[in-house]
Amino acid sequence: MEKMRMESVDMTENNIEKIGSLFPNCITEALDENGKLKKAINFETLKQMLSNEIIAGDEAYEFTWVGKKAAIVEANKPIRKTLRPCKEKSVNWDNTENIYIEGDNLEVLKLLQESYLAKVDVIYIDPPYNTGNDFIYNDDFKLSNEEYTEVSNELDEDGNRLFKNTDSNGRFHSDWCSMIYSRLLLSRNLLSDNGVIFISIDDNEQENLKKICDEIFGEDNFLAQIIWERAYSPINLKKHFSRSHDYLLCYAKNEVHAINNGLKRSEEADSRYNNPDNDPRGVWQSNDLSVGPAVEANIYPITTPSGRIVEPPTGRSWSLSETAFINKLKDNRIWFGSDGNGVPRMKRFLSELKKPGITPMTIWKYTDVGHSQGASQSLKELFNGKMIFDYPKTVDLIK
Repeated sequence: MEKMRMESVDMTENNIEKIGSLFPNCITEALDENGKLKKAINFETLKQMLSNEIIAGDEAYEFTWVGKKAAIVEANKPIRKTLRPCKEKSVNWDNTENIYIEGDNLEVLKLLQESYLAKVDVIYIDPPYNTGNDFIYNDDFKLSNEEYTEVSNELDEDGNRLFKNTDSNGRFHSDWCSMIYSRLLLSRNLLSDNGVIFISIDDNEQENLKKICDEIFGEDNFLAQIIWERAYSPINLKKHFSRSHDYLLCYAKNEVHAINNGLKRSEEADSRYNNPDNDPRGVWQSNDLSVGPAVEANIYPITTPSGRIVEPPTGRSWSLSETAFINKLKDNRIWFGSDGNGVPRMKRFLSELKKPGITPMTIWKYTDVGHSQGASQSLKELFNGKMIFDYPKTVDLIK
């Protein structure tokens, strides 16, 4: 027999669900009288939704959640711990230039502040995606192991406190935001002035992570939100869409000093350059000379070597002023085609590229950097067929 429900229905909770179905923007998270976080109604927003007049009240652009201030305090709080060397498990202890640290990542980040403050050039992190099945660290160090185990019944192998952040948890997003916020605050301290950080994430927390990073690193230091095509075939059991991508958020410590050397040039990329007119400056490519929207001063007729007169397409203009065009023409930097009758194009020499590599684009195809299935297979090969952890990233992606 099914167990009897020994309490009546929570009508307030039901009413909140009903209002949420009508006005999703009015649902928030708040502490109840027992100090527990639950779904709640933002009554100011609800009043505005039901009014044709502007409701008086303070407004500000901000992103906050219950626990944000505590996350800042937690990041700044000192700890009385140190790193213990493990020489017996190490390789080339006296000569290695690598360090591998095992432990609670928040505590480790605090310990690294002393030796690596403003010295790290690149950070890559792959945090829990908050899918409802992820374990994340609980940072309330006031609880003893026994107390916390009684509450969550989850510890990692080193006794660090973990809990499963399911989507039924009243502070589903708040807990995750607090967890990542304190760690990113400490990570930023470690970055050198030209340092960058890459963070893997999916749609569950991408929006919140972007806002947190804008706040911690500054909107001006946002470099890219890269899309990684992690899957190559659809999952037909999905109801609406089969998600085939994850994101990589990239921020600089200081965008002005960040250095992008570009991706290594391939033979295929270099093969697009040739030298049909034997220009002494070497191989080159030609680029469209017109741009849009049109700049009125840069709309003028150009006579080709064959005598044909051409003008920029409708709605566009030449990218050069007439004086600049004449100078480029004299310097043999304008190409009219092998027969001298083509629309003018600008010659770009391989030898004059500002950086040796190719400027990366923001969509990374699995054909270039691999896919998650391949990463899983590679991981199994390393560990005799065992899947040590979920959702590994490919070596090419990390490189």
